[in-house]
Amino acid sequence: MILTRRAMMASAACFAATAPTAGLAQRSPAIHVLKDPNCGCCTAWIELLKEDGFKVTTERSFGTLLIRHKLENGIPQSMTSCHTGEVEGYMIEGHVPTTDIRRLLSERPVAIGLAVPGMPYGSPGMGPEDEREAYDVFLIHKDGTTGIFSSYAAA
Repeated sequence: MILTRRAMMASAACFAATAPTAGLAQRSPAIHVLKDPNCGCCTAWIELLKEDGFKVTTERSFGTLLIRHKLENGIPQSMTSCHTGEVEGYMIEGHVPTTDIRRLLSERPVAIGLAVPGMPYGSPGMGPEDEREAYDVFLIHKDGTTGIFSSYAAA
């Protein structure tokens, strides 16, 4: 097969067109979410993850199985919420904003993960942000203690 100048130019153009998406795939973390199949706010949070470029897979789980999964993976009972995600070795509990997940993945602290305990109104997936109540995102340390990772003021 002879590679003509035209074929070479077409190949280069195709490569140039697909190169930006190759980098995007590397910046699109995969997150696996365990959630109650009947929970609408969990679904809303998952949609926000997808809109921000996360590759999301979900698994149906509820009741004691979901609680056991949280506790077995180091999430203190005081930090629990309605759904649990796993991304690059970290646990993500509740309605954690995508900016905080990306910051966690960038900084890579030695920790179990992040949590927004309960279901604060206006957190991602829990109603309009312009009506949000104040809430904190907690970093869960390996020893089970927690510290504030970021804070969101009331709107």
